[in-house]
Amino acid sequence: MGIQVERSDSGVTSTVKAAASWGARRRAGQRVTGEGAEGDERGRSAWTRGRAPAACAVLTAGLLAFHRAVPNTVGRLGSLLETFLPWLGLAVVPLFCLALLRRSATALVALLLPAATWTYLFGGLLLPGGEPGAHDLVVVQHNVSDENADPAGTARALAEAEPHLIALQELVPPALPVYEKSLAPAYPYHAVRGTVGLWSKYPLTDARPLDIKPQGIAGSWNRGLRAVVHTPRGEIAAYVAHLPSVRVRASGLASSWRDESVGLLGRAVAVEQLKTVILLGDLNGTVDDRGLAPLTSRMNVAERGFAFSFPATFPLARIDQVMARSATVTHIRTLPATSSDHLPVAARITPG
Repeated sequence: MGIQVERSDSGVTSTVKAAASWGARRRAGQRVTGEGAEGDERGRSAWTRGRAPAACAVLTAGLLAFHRAVPNTVGRLGSLLETFLPWLGLAVVPLFCLALLRRSATALVALLLPAATWTYLFGGLLLPGGEPGAHDLVVVQHNVSDENADPAGTARALAEAEPHLIALQELVPPALPVYEKSLAPAYPYHAVRGTVGLWSKYPLTDARPLDIKPQGIAGSWNRGLRAVVHTPRGEIAAYVAHLPSVRVRASGLASSWRDESVGLLGRAVAVEQLKTVILLGDLNGTVDDRGLAPLTSRMNVAERGFAFSFPATFPLARIDQVMARSATVTHIRTLPATSSDHLPVAARITPG
């Protein structure tokens, strides 16, 4: 004996077929949305997957854009972040790979935020510099290291760049005569105060030491000088400085002496009577580090070039700086390695 079902509505057939299809796809681990899109085994679409990498992308963009909001009260974490700020953009690479792996449209869209922020902050540094001007100054800044085993070779390497000015730090008594002799033919004018020195193709006058010594440092400590350079375009005040070192520790960045010294240097620049000022030095800080604000708030920094200079074996940051007042640092670059633990940097400066 059979049971017959009489179908009075043709729509029943299509409904039964649709339900069967839905059930089969559900058993296969798929999900049907109102738009017919397919989801994963947990029922998430491309727009609901990958929320964790999307959140990381937004956080990265926030740290790039609002790094000044990171407090410096504990371990100077703000300065530590700013020291390596350009490298934060590398977080986009693994996040992009993770977004592709997860097939997450949300994460891919979110990655536009850190990419755009990094480009806004640092993209201009990648652009080529303009054509050199007839009155541009070329300067070289180099911490030659007090353990340099080849000062003569270092001096020759720096002179090969044919700069107008060369600023050196960590000049120790045994090596100083070597630098003087090696640089004298091309740089007849020079001034040395303590462990810093300036060599010039143009006459130098009024060379004197700068008092940038922090109160906590005992004994002899002279790591700054100021001199007047008589260029064809007029007089320029040249400052050479070597600020105290900083240390990265488990508790954060130890930079109190550096910060105190940069404050003294900033005040010296502020009261300088000559209009145009050039500062060359190992400042033990990057231009993004708020610890250098007493200088970066008063002076122009390089418009083109990253020029990471330390450590020489694998440069991670540019702590060797060239800054200017009433002049433009149009481009900065590194020179080939010497026997120092720093790379030398060369910069082009346009007066006016």
